[in-house]
Amino acid sequence: MANSVTTKSDSIRNRAAWISALASLTIFGLKVGAYKITGSTAVLSDALESIVNVIASLVALFVIRFASQPADHEHPYGHGKAESFSSAFEGGMIFFAAIMIIGEAVKALINHEPTQKLEMGLLIVGGAALVNLALGLYLKKVGTNHKSEALRASGAHVLSDVFTTVGVMVGLGLVMITGYQWLDPVVAILVGLQLAYSGYKIVRESLGILMDEQDEQVLENLAVALQKNRVPGVIDIHHLRTIRSGRFHHVDAHLVVPEYWDVSHVHEVTHSFENRVVADYDFDGELAFHLDPCKKSYCSACVVENCPIRLHPFKEGRSFTVKSLTDGPRPTNQGAYDNSGSSQTN
Repeated sequence: MANSVTTKSDSIRNRAAWISALASLTIFGLKVGAYKITGSTAVLSDALESIVNVIASLVALFVIRFASQPADHEHPYGHGKAESFSSAFEGGMIFFAAIMIIGEAVKALINHEPTQKLEMGLLIVGGAALVNLALGLYLKKVGTNHKSEALRASGAHVLSDVFTTVGVMVGLGLVMITGYQWLDPVVAILVGLQLAYSGYKIVRESLGILMDEQDEQVLENLAVALQKNRVPGVIDIHHLRTIRSGRFHHVDAHLVVPEYWDVSHVHEVTHSFENRVVADYDFDGELAFHLDPCKKSYCSACVVENCPIRLHPFKEGRSFTVKSLTDGPRPTNQGAYDNSGSSQTN
């Protein structure tokens, strides 16, 4: 059941999506007007990129609302991966726009199409850049604070659009100063190449999430939360894996516990441990542990006092690291223990 914090977060994300859609339409209108006035291919390239912003923002309106729905029978991990689809779609649109921009620029370079009224075009495009800068910073902040892949991708794209616009303005300025008309389509080609790379990066990151590629930063954050809330009896955690579904993460791992503990006590300790870890984790989520008995193999790293089955004295505790959490089990009594997160066993 969604709590009040989650509901408020959903509301903020939806509002950001609406603001993005309205602002993108306004910016697109400004850039089209600038192109009509100047006839500049570079300005046209900037306007074509803004079409992507408009389409992506409209898609995000639906996707963010859909992704905020709770898990159900058909979607047991929630609907959050829809945001990654949205990000991948936006990246693909950016790449497509880049190809169109380069094509138009090459034609303009060949046909020597003239430009006009560049001063007015510079003023309009500059105003659009300022609005875009404010919008991009806002979307990045909301996307980061409220764990929205769609808004983060939109924010990153909008900010890249600002740099694109600045590049276009520099190109127009050079045309005004030098009178070399060929600089205009050359700038447009450079813009297209930059956008192609930006689109590729967004698609690559989105596909990584859709295919449950491990994220080192996410794992480091999780390792900190696990270590902070560790209690005696949580002897070791290994084979950890994550499934990211928007801002909801499912984590499963093997948890080593004292073999003499009864089921009821193990349940009490692990349930409390899970709740505290999730509370300290940067994302909403759940932990699912496969319980492994210690088999008297972790004595030298186990801090449980008065253990009735201990074979070796406690020597040194081992910290949870990304490597130790994602690697296999690390028993300590059969070989040399290494506090860096590895052990040598026979």
